[in-house]
Amino acid sequence: MNKQYVYFYGFGKKHTEGGTSMKPILGGKGANLAEMAIAELPVPPGFTV
Repeated sequence: MNKQYVYFYGFGKKHTEGGTSMKPILGGKGANLAEMAIAELPVPPGFTV
């Protein structure tokens, strides 16, 4: 059986992973939401898989 990996990047007020430098991995929306969370703009917590 082959191993499969799932990459999980979360964002919110207390902890944010990612940003615009990770746009190829997170996609445009995921990267921009992470950047907004880093800038402490009102973004609901979420994640990108």
